[in-house]
Amino acid sequence: MTDFAQILDQPVAQFGTTVLTLGQALAGLATLFLVLLLMLAVALWRSAKARAVAAAEAADRARDTEARMAGILQAQAEMQGRMSTVADVLGARQAELNQSIGQRLDAMTGRIGQTMAEQTKSTHENLARLQERLAVIDTAQNNIQSLAGQVVQLQAILSNKQTRGAFGQSRMEAIVADGLPQGAYAFQDTLSNGSRPDCTVKMPNGAPPLIIDAKFPLEAWNAIRAAAEVDQSGEAQRAAQQAFRRDLDVHIRAISEKYLLPGETHDTAFMFVPSESIFAEIHENFEPVVQRAHRARIVIVSPSLLMLSIQVIQSILKDASMREQAHLIQGEVVRLMEDLGRMDERVRKLQAHFGQASKDIDDILISASKVAKRGQKIEALEFGDPPPAIESEPARGAQSKTGQLRLRVVEEGSA
Repeated sequence: MTDFAQILDQPVAQFGTTVLTLGQALAGLATLFLVLLLMLAVALWRSAKARAVAAAEAADRARDTEARMAGILQAQAEMQGRMSTVADVLGARQAELNQSIGQRLDAMTGRIGQTMAEQTKSTHENLARLQERLAVIDTAQNNIQSLAGQVVQLQAILSNKQTRGAFGQSRMEAIVADGLPQGAYAFQDTLSNGSRPDCTVKMPNGAPPLIIDAKFPLEAWNAIRAAAEVDQSGEAQRAAQQAFRRDLDVHIRAISEKYLLPGETHDTAFMFVPSESIFAEIHENFEPVVQRAHRARIVIVSPSLLMLSIQVIQSILKDASMREQAHLIQGEVVRLMEDLGRMDERVRKLQAHFGQASKDIDDILISASKVAKRGQKIEALEFGDPPPAIESEPARGAQSKTGQLRLRVVEEGSA
């Protein structure tokens, strides 16, 4: 103990005349520690108190906030209720207003629609009558324009020699192409003398082709018409007829010389006149020219006569084609008769097979009826007490001829 006291009395530091011992230093440190501990406790207490105050204030604020929120929610609920009431009232008012406006609009629409329907019907009737009148006017105008165009076109055709020739050529080609098959005719074909007829029609059976000429002299004919309209005395008309007769004779002679080639072309040729009225006028007023054409073996034909001639040629071609195919038809008929004979032989064999099968079926039915009768007899028998069995007696049985049906009779006592 004295040692501990000595240790505590040992000086540690000296401040001037004041000596600081170890005990004093330890006491000071302890006092300082206590003071610090006290200060820490005070600080903790103050902090806890501040936290408690803050918590209380926060709780108060939370309560105030909840109260205010409850008030706000209540006010909002009241406002929503008032707004729903106002919305219901406004909706009802709007529905009534819409209904009233709809009724008025329907009534007004009905009146307007009825009025417009009446006006539309009246307008359509007026337009229909106007369109009918316009259609009649348009039809008449189109007919007039078409007739004028045709007249102008015909005038242009008749005023040009080449065009007139092409006009007659086109009519002749249309008639020939419509009446004959492809390959039975040719246009502008070259002959051995270098001439080129307008149309060459091939004849059957190796006959020479028929020549058709479409270059009718329309200039002289038009001169006759013009002279009849201008000259009333008849001198110019007779001169024009004489010129037409001369031109026609020249044309007939040209056809006979260029197109009637012995052995190459047919001995008769056609001179095509592209108008029925001109054809009738020629036969009525120019009979000598027609006779000279016949003597030269030139036949003057109109469009209708050419069409009839083409139809006759077509019939001749069909008859020749049928005669060419006659041997083929006969061969097919012979082969058909051979097939028919083989089919008859096979049918007869099939008939014999059916007859044999029918006979076998009848025999089977007879055997079946016999078996049925024997079964009925067996079924009608009355059996009494069975006799004693004899061991040496063999079993009775029936055996078929084929060996496939075996009947064995077994007595009841031997079972």
